[in-house]
Amino acid sequence: MSLEHQEIQNLTSKIGRTPTHTEIQIVSAEWSEHCSYKSSKKHLKILPMDGPRVINEKGYDSGVLDVGDGYIITAHIESHNHPSAVEPYGGAATGVGGVIRDILSAGTRPIAILNGLRFGDIKKDANARWLFKNAVTGIADYGNCLGIPTIGGEVEFDSSYSKYALVDVAAIGFGKKENMINNHADIGDVVVLLGGHTGRDGIGGSQFASDSLESENRSAVQIPDPFIEKMIIEAVLEARNQGLIHAMKDLGGGGLSCAISETADALSVGIHVDVDMVHTRENLTHDEIMTSESQERMLIITDKSKLEKLETICSKFRITSSVIGHITKGDVIHITHGDMTCANLPASVVANAELLDRKSQKPQYLEKIQKNPKLNHITNHTETFFELLTAPNIASKAWVYRQYDHEVGIRTVIKPGMDASVLRLDNGKFLSIKIDGNPKHCYINPREGAIGCFEEACRNVACTGGTPIGMLDHMQFGSPKDPEIFWTFLESLKGISEYARYFKIPCVGGKVSLYNETPDGPIKPTPIIGVIGLSGKRPPTNTISSGDYIIIVGKTQEEMGGSEYMEYIHGVIGGICPAVNFAESKKNMAAVIEAVNYNVTSFAHDCSKGGIAVAISEMSISSGIGCDVIIDDIPKCDMTAENIIYSESHSRYILAVNPEKLNALQDILKRYNVTYGMIGRFTGDMIVFSKNKDTIIKTKLDVLKKAWEESLEEMIRNG
Repeated sequence: MSLEHQEIQNLTSKIGRTPTHTEIQIVSAEWSEHCSYKSSKKHLKILPMDGPRVINEKGYDSGVLDVGDGYIITAHIESHNHPSAVEPYGGAATGVGGVIRDILSAGTRPIAILNGLRFGDIKKDANARWLFKNAVTGIADYGNCLGIPTIGGEVEFDSSYSKYALVDVAAIGFGKKENMINNHADIGDVVVLLGGHTGRDGIGGSQFASDSLESENRSAVQIPDPFIEKMIIEAVLEARNQGLIHAMKDLGGGGLSCAISETADALSVGIHVDVDMVHTRENLTHDEIMTSESQERMLIITDKSKLEKLETICSKFRITSSVIGHITKGDVIHITHGDMTCANLPASVVANAELLDRKSQKPQYLEKIQKNPKLNHITNHTETFFELLTAPNIASKAWVYRQYDHEVGIRTVIKPGMDASVLRLDNGKFLSIKIDGNPKHCYINPREGAIGCFEEACRNVACTGGTPIGMLDHMQFGSPKDPEIFWTFLESLKGISEYARYFKIPCVGGKVSLYNETPDGPIKPTPIIGVIGLSGKRPPTNTISSGDYIIIVGKTQEEMGGSEYMEYIHGVIGGICPAVNFAESKKNMAAVIEAVNYNVTSFAHDCSKGGIAVAISEMSISSGIGCDVIIDDIPKCDMTAENIIYSESHSRYILAVNPEKLNALQDILKRYNVTYGMIGRFTGDMIVFSKNKDTIIKTKLDVLKKAWEESLEEMIRNG
């Protein structure tokens, strides 16, 4: 039980009597932070959630966007942090399963998965390596078994995640608008539970995820079975095609307790459920049945005349189904155990926890952070550059996405590895997707850091020619009871909302995950932003030729705070965090999108972690062609050489352009009045950066490529 004394009093007052033990268990699940959002819900209203493409329907667990020609895409993001920190394989795998069912509940076929992973210091921490390897394997095994491509994501390591893990999973669905589930229910409709058998795994999972992680409660971690999930997907879509589904919801956090109460509340109906009718894999009490979070289960409402056809489809796909109840008048959820009443509660009470007004206070640590920290003098820039490029957060993540089948389903046009991934849609359009986060920036300046995460995801989408049409946000912080932590949440939320309103990018889904901390302390503020872009043109293949010019779009500022260079090379936390100039961001992004769509660039790449030096080197590594860069020609303020090449200022893009298309590109850049500079060429087999004709960095491309590609895997293997 996780209800506080005041909440029990509140429940007692609302129902006018002492609640039964089962009722307390049901409400404990639904009123947990994980399910109710009681600390954050009142603040989330500042996010813009409407737009010309947004389709709002009651009861959906995923966002819906109209992509034209009668087609829609659905999108959602979830996390499985606590379970993954305890049992990374099962925790990460069931995180994938849950978000896939959220997509399915709208009546769309899941077509892609993305993930965001965060762990402790992989170089020093054996536990972080164990968590990392097993979480990746769990995601890979589950997604690969489903035949759904994992097309992208991000990985980050930081000591604030010591003994912990953040496992974020996003999913995209696709379908025809006419096939959407129009959630409704009529009196007498039957309630069907289909899928896996209910067991003791995951009991109390929502409460477990709504407090700091202090023990390894493995019983709260669900057991994955992707083969049942695959059959559920096919069965549900066939039932949808035959018009057999009135309403549908997946069983995630809180199990039956939340699925039943939220469905009844959303549809303004009552539901009677007899727990004796639930198919189980072991002997369970009625309380355990109501709060189990066993995976691969869906709740479907249909009418009696359609029940036989639904059961036939379930039998065809070898899925167990049970009629566990029916729709009643009013709004009461009535739970019985045979003839005995276990719970009899208004759905509106259960599904709507009292929202809390948490205190917030600017963290004291922000006052102590050095504004202009002094860094050690670098004498060997090539050696430093080599060290940075092979750092855990910058080194190639190919080891991760090699585990995933990112081409199954034949929609993948641009694979993971550089900027956004791209999917081909049936209406001839192309969907770009990317998720990004930067806890280093967000720790130093939560508002500007969160805006920067948003803009980075937009930049990645722009590099494939996609125009952002929607976003997902996932807000991950420590305990909301700590006013300083709650302040960082509010600041991050304000920044995201501000950027979304300015660019008219609606929030179509999200998640708030709090209590992400261990006895060692809270995680750094970690908002994750996913951006969805749409283009009417197939993105060009990124192919650099020897002699292509290197163009940088955007101005480089002396904003070194939270940079990989400052923290990884110098071990210094502080400085000025990069800030986004909205007007500059807008015109730079528009110019790059047009340049990519008109095919006047050979390669477009955003400039982020590691700065210009890393961005250009990644392009050289990808193409197998070296570069000769003159940093004097970079649009910038007065800065040292290392600050110029390692600054992580936003709104910047690196473009490769064939000499024959240079004039066309410059015409676009001038028309948008963007700041840009021609700073070198792709040529030869060396990586060379120079300033005032003095060589700063010089190294062989093949040596650098080998180190960049192998360093992460070597850390995993050798520790």
